[in-house]
Amino acid sequence: MGAIQCPGQDMRFWKPEDIFEAPCPHCGARMEFWKDDVRRRCKSCGEMVRNARLDLGCAKWCKHAKECLGYDPKSMNADEQRHDSTADQLIAAVKKEFGADQKRITHALQVLERAEEIMRDEGGQPRVVIAAALLHDIGIHEAERKHGSSAPEYQEAEGPPIVRRILEQRGFDEKAIEEVCRIVGSHHTGGEIDTVEFRIIWDADHIVNLSQQAEPWDPEQVEQTIEKVFRTRMGKETFRKALQARGRA
Repeated sequence: MGAIQCPGQDMRFWKPEDIFEAPCPHCGARMEFWKDDVRRRCKSCGEMVRNARLDLGCAKWCKHAKECLGYDPKSMNADEQRHDSTADQLIAAVKKEFGADQKRITHALQVLERAEEIMRDEGGQPRVVIAAALLHDIGIHEAERKHGSSAPEYQEAEGPPIVRRILEQRGFDEKAIEEVCRIVGSHHTGGEIDTVEFRIIWDADHIVNLSQQAEPWDPEQVEQTIEKVFRTRMGKETFRKALQARGRA
C-alpha cells in the first residue's frame, strides 16, 4: 500500500485540469505540470521552469505538508540553488557528449527529475545523485562505437571513464567521483553496490523506462513489479503515481 495522504493531496480527488501542459519559456517544448509542482526542469532544453499555476491546496498552511508531499514546497534555500547549479553544469556536459541525440538527453533529464523526487524522501548525497542521474547512460555512444552495441555490459564498461573526465573537469572530489563511477558502472546489473544513492538511481531509471510502456498495467501487475524491481519506498510510491497520472493503472 502507498503512503496515506489527506484528500487535498490524494490524486484520487484531483480534477483533470490538475495535471496540465504548458510551453517551456526557453525552448517552447511542451511541459507537463502537476498542480502542486513548484517547478520542473524542461526535458528538452534542461532549463528549470516555475509552475505559473501552482496550487498547493491545503499544503500551503498544513504543518504536515512536507510529510504529505515529500518536500517543503515553500522553501527555496541556498542548498537547492547550489544543487541546481551543479545540475546545470552537468546538463551542459550531457548535451555536449550526446550531441544531436535528443532521445538520450531527454532520458537523462527525466531520470534526474525522478531521482530528485526520490532523494527528498530517501536522503543521500545530492551531488552524487544529480551526477549519477544525468550521467548514468553516458557510455552509450562509446559502447556503440567500440562494440557496435549498447548492451548493458558495454554501457557499464565504457561509462565510468567518461564520468571521471567530466567530473574532474568540474571540480568534484575523488570520493564523489568514485561513487558516481561505481553507480554508472552498475546501473543496469546492480553489481555489488547497495548505497542509498545507487538505490535512488536504480529506481529513477526504472520509473522512467517502465512508465513509458504502452501496455496498460493491471493492479496486480503493478504491485508485482514494484516488489520485484524497486528498492526505495519513495521509488515505489512515485511509480504508482506516474502510472496513475497517465491513467495506466
